[in-house]
This record gives sequence, C-alpha cells and structure tokens, in this order.
Amino acid sequence: MSDYLEAAKLVYEDAANTPQKGLCCTTTPVWQLPDLTVPSKMLEMNYGCGSTVNPRDLSHAPTVLYVGVGGGMELLQFSYFTRRPGAVIGVDPVDRMLEVCDENLQLAAGKNSWFDRDFVELRYGDALQLPVEDESVDVAAQNCLFNIFKKEELEVALREMYRVLKPHGRLVLSDPTSEDAMPESLRNDDRLRALCLSGAMPLQEYLDVLTGIGFGTVEVRARRPYRVLAPGQYDTEQTIFIESVEICAIKDPMPADGPCVFTGKHAIYFGGESFFDDGKGHTLLHNQPLAVCDKTAKALENLGRQDIFITGSTWFYDGGGCC
Repeated sequence: MSDYLEAAKLVYEDAANTPQKGLCCTTTPVWQLPDLTVPSKMLEMNYGCGSTVNPRDLSHAPTVLYVGVGGGMELLQFSYFTRRPGAVIGVDPVDRMLEVCDENLQLAAGKNSWFDRDFVELRYGDALQLPVEDESVDVAAQNCLFNIFKKEELEVALREMYRVLKPHGRLVLSDPTSEDAMPESLRNDDRLRALCLSGAMPLQEYLDVLTGIGFGTVEVRARRPYRVLAPGQYDTEQTIFIESVEICAIKDPMPADGPCVFTGKHAIYFGGESFFDDGKGHTLLHNQPLAVCDKTAKALENLGRQDIFITGSTWFYDGGGCC
C-alpha cells in the first residue's frame, strides 16, 4: 500500500479512537427527519465535507453502498429511507473504525424505534477493491474520502463504484475541490492529503474523470466554501481556496454526442411565440426557465438567437429540465 494511504489509515484509526470534530467539518446541515435521533457520538464523528443523503435517490427500496463508514451517521440516515435488513452496506479498511461504527449503530438502535441493527451490514474492505458484487447496488456513496487518493488511485476507486452499480444506478459524492494551484509540497504531504486538504483538484478535472469512466449523466448539486490554506500557515506562497462539492453521477448510457453534465444552467425563451422547439427534444415555454445540461446550453447559444437567454452555472442542480 502507498505511504500516503497508510498515513490516511493511521489518521482515521486515531479519529475512531478519539472523535475529532474539526477533522472535516461539513457546512451541510444534518438531516432533521421525523423520528430520527442521531447519537451525539455519531455527530462528533461526522467526518464528511458535505452530505450524500438525498431522498430523491432513495425511493423504491434501494440497496445502498457507503464507502468510508466514519461514525455511521450517514449509514443511519440511509437506513431511515430503506428500512430492511442488509439494505445498507458500509465498507471501511480500518478495523477500529468498523468497531466504533458498530457500537454507534447499536446506540442508534436504542434511540430509534424504527431502526434495527440488521439494516446495516459492515464489511472490511478497500475502496480500490470493493468486497461487493458487480451491478448489485442502486446507490453508491462516499463523503470526503476519494480526495485522499492521487489521480491514478482515484480512477480505480471510481471504476470500482461504477462496477458495483446497477444500470442507471447513482454514485453520490462529496469531496473538496480547488481552482487554485496546489503546490507539489502540499500535494505530496501525506498527512495533509489524509486530512482532506491537499488532494483537492479543480472541479472540471473531477468531472472529466467521472465522465471518462463512463457515467453518462452528472449532476453538480452543491458547491460551498470549505477551507483556506494561507501563506505562513502552510507551505504556499498564495492563498488557496478550497470548496466542498456534492455530485451525483448516474450510470446512464453515454450519449453519442458526449455526457450530460448539469451545473445549474437554465435556458429562458422570451420571443413572440408561446414556445420554442429546437427540434432536438428541447421545448422552451415562453419565459419559463428550463434546466439544461452544459452541452445543450452551448448548442442553444450557438443558434445565435436574440430571444433565448442562457444563465451561467448556479452550481446547484436538483432535478428537472432536460438534456
């Protein structure tokens, strides 16, 4: 195993033994749902930079895989929607983290009458070689884990997620990204990478890896401020701004003209007719915003019409529209 992956295991073994509230510190509010009580230790061990739990992904009793179990909070949240034995699978390469997660889930069973410990199956395993069968899960998720990997391992981890997903299954991710250049001294710092800081890559590069693996549809659901690496505090001459991004990549067939990537762009037709039809499956009702993928937004811009307005990326897409 690479030195930086060994360093990551040590960081998270320590975090399992002694909860570290500031390890990641998500800015996404914890779900408040009827009859859901999250044990305080789970909250203290919320080592994610966002959230991977979205009710829109969890209809029709899906089977869910979560890689990097942490304190078990998201396993519990997924179980809230699935509520059947073995519906949620948690995988982690740190024995102590699995032990603590199991203890926390047993605590949760005592606080939530609807929750049964059998709803979650914990497995020892590595993101680079998942102990999960091909095309066996509907939703796969990870929160602030894959940024630890260098690009070669990142591609392997994402291909593993692609492998275990059923057709049209969803990969839900939350990871740090940065548009600022990361000095090699920081990028190669094993501990900073394990702390979810120096592995941050530009968002477009992250999206390109996902679509390069074969995900035909990608949604950017949220993009939030996360951290600053400042000169004098870190080995950098420039201030580095890091964001937290939440993405859903769907195992749809790859369209002939390339992937559909939604970054929150909208098209608005304001001409003299009641609607505009581009002849390619996109109908714009008069003065009604329509969410479109970046590919469609570009095609509409290229029409050169003066009665269609294309918004910039809002970096928030929550369904609807068309590609």
